Amino acid sequence: MSTIRELVAVVRQREGVDAAVVLGRDGVLIDAAAVPLLDAGRVAAFVPAVVRFAQELSNATGQGALRTALLEHDSGVALIMALSDETLLLVIAQQTDSLSALLYELRRNRAGLQALV
Repeated sequence: MSTIRELVAVVRQREGVDAAVVLGRDGVLIDAAAVPLLDAGRVAAFVPAVVRFAQELSNATGQGALRTALLEHDSGVALIMALSDETLLLVIAQQTDSLSALLYELRRNRAGLQALV
């Protein structure tokens, strides 16, 4: 992968992934690949509030900077990963057996992903 567009395409192609969204910490959409019914721009707009409160929780518990947040819902998950001080990756996925492998791959390749932004 050498571009943000390639990043979102590769992540979106994973089994069970409905969306891969790169966005600014202000909620502005940078790039996305998503199933047709998912409005990536609208979804991205909610992420800054989640990140802000997750970081406040981290600060209160002395855990340091937020790196990854995983939100589990009835029929899927939202994974938010900090790529830089200004950029986030949001992955919307179904609950599948491959979810742990996806999380592992994203965390293992964090440095490479950060180099893209």
